[in-house]
Amino acid sequence: MKVKIVHIAKELKNHAPFTAFGAATGVAIMLVIVFFNVPGKISYTAFYILHPAHIILSALTTTAMYRLHNHSRLWVIILIGYTGSIGIATLSDALIPYAGMHLLGIKIPFSIPFMEELWITPLAFVGIAIGYLLPTTKFPHAGHVLLSTWASLFYITQHKTVIQGWMLFFIFLFLFLSVWLPCCISDIVYPLLFFKNKEKEHLSKKY
Repeated sequence: MKVKIVHIAKELKNHAPFTAFGAATGVAIMLVIVFFNVPGKISYTAFYILHPAHIILSALTTTAMYRLHNHSRLWVIILIGYTGSIGIATLSDALIPYAGMHLLGIKIPFSIPFMEELWITPLAFVGIAIGYLLPTTKFPHAGHVLLSTWASLFYITQHKTVIQGWMLFFIFLFLFLSVWLPCCISDIVYPLLFFKNKEKEHLSKKY
């Protein structure tokens, strides 16, 4: 258990810089949206493009990570890929941004996208299939981080909230946390929980 915790901490530390970069791009996009008064409908459309894409990449990366290091039964791989994508993507793209904005005193509607748009759920199985047949993790994880950051951003801006300058640091922090913990948990930590000790020894060489 101690080895597992140390390895998880190492992975979180290694992925923090790129996640911070992603959060910074999110704040930059938000400034553009506010400055040019971009309609909320555009952010809404962007969210429902990026959030489903996030789910596909999350399922792909989680499945690929487990597939590369473990040869379990197909139903186990499907279960890990599904639970590691739908739930965590919802937490990252909707629930944490919702909670963050409420902490800033900005009330935005609460929603669970995959329950409101039933076509989203099957996309997880698309990602699982790709991750199973073509297991790769480096590019999908990088893409996963950026997609999650931007999906979280557009979840906020689709509601045409009033953003003040002092809020930008906290929004950066919320974007960082909404991606760093959930995405690393989904792509790395979650499948890592099912690895044997000898499989963890080679994991750091892959990332």
